[in-house]
Amino acid sequence: MTAALIDSFGRMHNNLRISVTDRCNLRCVYCMPEEVTFFDRRELLTFEEISRFVRIAAPLGIDKIRITGGEPLLRRELPRLVELLVAVPGIRDVGLTTNALLLEAQAKPLFDAGLRRLNVSLDTLDPARFRQLTRRDGLEQTLRGIEAAQRAGFTRIKVNAVIMRGINDVDVGPLARHARQRGWEMRFIEYMPIGAEAWEREKVFFAHEILEAIEREVAPLAPAEDYDPRAPAMDFCYSDGGRVGIIASVSRPFCHRCNRLRLTCDGKLRNCLFALDEVDIKDLLRSNCDDQWIVERLRENVAAKWEGHEINTARFVKPLRTMHAIGG
Repeated sequence: MTAALIDSFGRMHNNLRISVTDRCNLRCVYCMPEEVTFFDRRELLTFEEISRFVRIAAPLGIDKIRITGGEPLLRRELPRLVELLVAVPGIRDVGLTTNALLLEAQAKPLFDAGLRRLNVSLDTLDPARFRQLTRRDGLEQTLRGIEAAQRAGFTRIKVNAVIMRGINDVDVGPLARHARQRGWEMRFIEYMPIGAEAWEREKVFFAHEILEAIEREVAPLAPAEDYDPRAPAMDFCYSDGGRVGIIASVSRPFCHRCNRLRLTCDGKLRNCLFALDEVDIKDLLRSNCDDQWIVERLRENVAAKWEGHEINTARFVKPLRTMHAIGG
């Protein structure tokens, strides 16, 4: 491996999140507006362009890929991209984040293409709150999609829930219980300022409150002994098996150990979810420049990464892109 991607704070980067579309079949209130203009297909990176960038990044230490959106299952022929990515030398882990509305039909083709990890977004088991949060119906489709993924062979499915005080904080216990019974790994996420609407800090349901709700309504938890310290989630285990993760971006920022980069569907490289600057990788890929030039731009982007997102300071500036246009 050539010199690794290490920023000025000593953080080594091995995790690349790749968005394949900004389109979505839901309109989650914490993610995107109801009315939105999506990118024209010609503005999106092709699968071959994505594969080329990953082949350039892998020798620099990138070995973990997550395919995101928008809703990535809206992108045609997605299993073909999975096949391209798992074939890249050095890539040891390819995952996908989805709302699972289309997963029932696509789980088997994705598994056959080499995908082994799934993160499914599901914020409630209540149909009315599902519609309130997503501004669409689809709870049953999501649940059928998860079941289809288990039948297809996916053995470790993580289910992500963004928890908002006064809206779906009552769902923490039911979600944790439902996931425990079905062998899912539930992951609860603090509400963050990355959506289209004005962020209301008072709606953050904090990590300690999530833990208290689970232990009160489901079962006691203990810190996991084998969790990855570079991962965004703090992992906990039930005494009789099963796992829960909590992503506390607001109350317990993990910026000091961040190892992630993001490539948006229109080919912009971002060194932080909340970054204000981007590198136009698509323009480089389409200008027929050599790989070394792209390597240098990638290194510069990592080197420029700031110490942290500063959500809890007066210096915080909300990025212009909302979550659906960045990639989760």
